[in-house]
Amino acid sequence: MTDIAAIMKTAPVIPVLVVDNVAQARPLAEALVNGGLRVLEVTLRTPAALDVIRAMSEVDGAIVGAGTVTNSAELDQAIAAGSEFIVSPGLTESLGKAAITAGIPFLPGTANAGDIMRGLDLGLTHFKFFPATAAGGIPALKALAAPFGQIKFCPTGGISEATAPDWLAIEPVLCVGGSWIAPRGTSDYVGVAETARKAAGLTI
Repeated sequence: MTDIAAIMKTAPVIPVLVVDNVAQARPLAEALVNGGLRVLEVTLRTPAALDVIRAMSEVDGAIVGAGTVTNSAELDQAIAAGSEFIVSPGLTESLGKAAITAGIPFLPGTANAGDIMRGLDLGLTHFKFFPATAAGGIPALKALAAPFGQIKFCPTGGISEATAPDWLAIEPVLCVGGSWIAPRGTSDYVGVAETARKAAGLTI
């Protein structure tokens, strides 16, 4: 899959995963995919992250990407580990150009008009709105999106099972990112699958 729009439309929620133990990677990915959430964002916040991406990429149906990518070196490492898409907390020209050159679907973070304009200059039209709640929530995103009719968003940061439907009701929002689906350290894979099932059933 080479189109970030198609990835964002795969399911209404992208689980944002912080995984410390690679042994958890495969059962966690299987639980999420079985629950209907195929797109998995593994954040590069732990030493095990790249190995987790490798392990999750072996699960049938999983579309595994790397999150918290902040520079071109991390981009290269994530791609080498098998990442099918890249998510960043922000946008720099160097990272954006590196992702475009690599030909990998890229979802950079933004919380202001300047970042969006910088992305547009690079030919990017899909962004993560981050940190969604702390950056002003739904009113802020609506105001930010208004001048940019062609832009689509994946809000991430502080979104919960209770608030996700409100975010998904906003026209430019294709999906949301959420850490509530699989909290850090969980081994309750049955519970994760059930939570994923509920999230996959949210309407966009």
